[in-house]
Amino acid sequence: MRVALFGGTGFVGSYLVEELLERNHQPVLLVRPGSERKVPQSEKCILIQGDLDDPAAIRSTIEGSTAVIFSVGIIREDRKRGQTFDKIQFEHAKMVMDAAVDLGVSRFILMSANGVRPDGTAYQRSKYMAEEYLKTTDLQGTIFRPSVIFGDPRGRTEFCTQLRDELIQLPLPAPLFYQGLLPTGAGSFLLSPIHVRDVATIFVKALELPETIGQTFVLGSREAVDWKTTVGMIAKASGRRKWMVPVPASIVKIVAALMDRFRFFPITRDQLAMLLEGNVADPEKAFHVFGIDPITFVTENLAYLKET
Repeated sequence: MRVALFGGTGFVGSYLVEELLERNHQPVLLVRPGSERKVPQSEKCILIQGDLDDPAAIRSTIEGSTAVIFSVGIIREDRKRGQTFDKIQFEHAKMVMDAAVDLGVSRFILMSANGVRPDGTAYQRSKYMAEEYLKTTDLQGTIFRPSVIFGDPRGRTEFCTQLRDELIQLPLPAPLFYQGLLPTGAGSFLLSPIHVRDVATIFVKALELPETIGQTFVLGSREAVDWKTTVGMIAKASGRRKWMVPVPASIVKIVAALMDRFRFFPITRDQLAMLLEGNVADPEKAFHVFGIDPITFVTENLAYLKET
């Protein structure tokens, strides 16, 4: 099967390329000039030069394909460069969907995110709008909503590596955020990390399972872990010990309001809001349908964090 892949040079995208090749599919990637080296086994892929602001490049990537996977996303806006959640995660997704419809390529896999909703953060709203637009088209779509994704980033941005670099390595205690006046339950909000290899396997298997058309699947771990445990595991896997102290979220929100426009500041107001509301998933439906025995979020599976 020839599969048009958007986002193939990113963290999840690199694993999608490998999974597509492993299952004897032909990946066709839209790649910015100079980013060809980011594509694993690029000699086995078809690379189309261009970007998502170029409708002709989008059409060239999709034309002749049987299916489309859209796994493009950003975790932080860069308004100076025109990289906003609305543009990258909704407008570009819409352009790709419209091109697929126009070219008669009906099968479409959309990477969304756990917790999306119309009244959420800008990140959540843009993902939600992409989901809703897909439902208005004639595409045979499947939507995936992963919780936080972990695994060897291969030089890209990844949840655990980012926490190691921006939190664990700093000579300051790690914050255990809490809401309200008292630090009751500091760092107790929950996450459901899922391994990137499981995400890639599920996405590609969906192409071969027509019963997944029209379905939305939540992806995450079977057992949720709290923030305090997560930070401790990442520190241990990195070969470090880390003190942790309760920190009122209200103070961080005030500071972030002043500083989160600067790239060096480690967290934005929206990122903090999403952390505090938790990111818990019930993945049993997906694991059953796709026959997945998930890679667990334990220290042994975080060996890639070890500093060399």
